[in-house]
Amino acid sequence: MIKKIVAGFLAFSFISAGTAFADVKLSTNIFLKKGYRSSTVTSLQQRLKELGYFKVNPTGYYGTITQNAVKSFQMDAGLAADGIVGSNTVAQLNSFNVQEEPLSVPTEKDTSNGTYNTSTLDWTWFGTVKNKLSNGSNIKVLDINSGTTFNARKTYGSNHADVETLTKGDTATLKSIIGGSWSWTRRPVVVFFDGYAIPASMAAYPHAGNDGAKATAYTSWRSGGYGGGQNLDAVKNNNMHGHIDIHFKGSKTHGSNRVNADHQNAVKKAANYIKNNY
Repeated sequence: MIKKIVAGFLAFSFISAGTAFADVKLSTNIFLKKGYRSSTVTSLQQRLKELGYFKVNPTGYYGTITQNAVKSFQMDAGLAADGIVGSNTVAQLNSFNVQEEPLSVPTEKDTSNGTYNTSTLDWTWFGTVKNKLSNGSNIKVLDINSGTTFNARKTYGSNHADVETLTKGDTATLKSIIGGSWSWTRRPVVVFFDGYAIPASMAAYPHAGNDGAKATAYTSWRSGGYGGGQNLDAVKNNNMHGHIDIHFKGSKTHGSNRVNADHQNAVKKAANYIKNNY
């Protein structure tokens, strides 16, 4: 697939005339809220539509539908869901990649855990994985694009797995996988658990937690812009505040309660990788 990215104040990318927009990028200095009408609002609506949050045709008017779409995105991205588009929201909107990237795989297969049962390729989150992967389960995660693994624990999550690194070393490894900065970009991964190799998708942006506060208790600060609330950080002293997200086939987001297309595309890539390598 040919990837087209055009960044600017009025950023548009077309696959062909009259077809879907491809990976619209927004200027970082815009400010938009309900009641505004402009071509920049059209760009915003196009971007939200790419990401699955805006279900109607762009109009250029920032009404209730656009406001609700922005709020849903902000919740999923760990931002304050105020329905106003400023620099933080734009940065997250631009960080998501809706295009399918060529899959680079490690040159050497990870066989450190021996032979894996790959029958989980047909498992769905709500059908099987959720029941099997209970809170407190330790897992090993292989990032397919880098060929690097780290250890983690499933600590929370009902619509998908909320996961925390086990040690400071695992956190350092995870951060190196994504280039040194936390990111919401979906990445195909393999989750190794109980002898199974399970295809999944990872968004490595820690959120909703405070490593220095008691787990599940109220804390006035939580990572990812969540503000005060229940502390969703169970693994302590791992140099990571809160948890990251791992989705499986059919998983949903917690904020919008919807299946996310980018995560599901990454799961499919992981499934193909398992099929060819295990």
